[in-house]
Amino acid sequence: MRRLLLSLFGVLSLLASLALAGCAGTGGATELADGRYELKYQGTPGSVNLPELAEDLGYFDNIALNRVSDTSSGPISIQNVATGETDFGSAFNGAIAKLRASGAKITGVVDSYGADAETYNGFLVKKDSDIHTGKNLIGRTIGMNTLGAHAEFITREWLRQQGLTPEEIGKVNLVVVEPVNNEEALRSGQIDVGAVSGPFLQRAAASGDFREIYTDKDLFDEFSYGSWIFRDNFIEKSPDAVADFTQGVARAIRWLQTTDRQTVIDRYKTIMAGRDRDEDPELAEYYRSSSIPKPGGVIQPEEFSIWTDWLVRNGE
Repeated sequence: MRRLLLSLFGVLSLLASLALAGCAGTGGATELADGRYELKYQGTPGSVNLPELAEDLGYFDNIALNRVSDTSSGPISIQNVATGETDFGSAFNGAIAKLRASGAKITGVVDSYGADAETYNGFLVKKDSDIHTGKNLIGRTIGMNTLGAHAEFITREWLRQQGLTPEEIGKVNLVVVEPVNNEEALRSGQIDVGAVSGPFLQRAAASGDFREIYTDKDLFDEFSYGSWIFRDNFIEKSPDAVADFTQGVARAIRWLQTTDRQTVIDRYKTIMAGRDRDEDPELAEYYRSSSIPKPGGVIQPEEFSIWTDWLVRNGE
């Protein structure tokens, strides 16, 4: 069933309940034979995330990363942190706030992504599409990486600003499409709008076959939207490991912010070519910027308050 049946973030409330019912992991970091601490995490297919870059740049002093699986869903990423299946994860700040409010003891430590002049989240239609306004989306389908997170938040806010009533917004269909498949789903007509970001957005834009109807940058300008998080009890038991993670990721962000584009592309290609993940290193050619506006990704209070205020206004 393709219609969105749950209210905004209903899925996250369920995940939070599962996390609490399953008793969140209580252990700290695993100590390795060489004295470093191992941190378990999920990767993202076709991309190099900030902790992976930090490790490759040699910015960690006493931690080592252990990728246990992949995910393209921020809510799933942070739910796995809450249950103890992984040690750190990343999601949209509104999703983090919702999960925290539901009882999961998690804390953001450093920015994970955002929107700047070069890199942002775009919502695309085919160039010859008859969709131009929010009203045109009633009864249409939008594909996004997951529900209850960034793309849904931005979409609902854009539709509200376009003058749609809550009832009309409820008639816009939101479906999950893997980021690597979004462009093809849009081309084949399986969806009417595709929520695309990173190298997938750049690749789609380069084809000349699509146009943007709205972006997160249009709504909120340059802004950080997501954070890397840990469980609070993990932070309490392994503060040195979390501190090392945070400084290493912050330095990796700053490296991206101060390094020329081609050097970053070459580094990403080398990282991707050196690991067995069945991915195309040429995707790195679509890199444009860090996407994070603040130097080093230092979290600003408004990066959370803008979404908690939104959730309060909407009774969430």
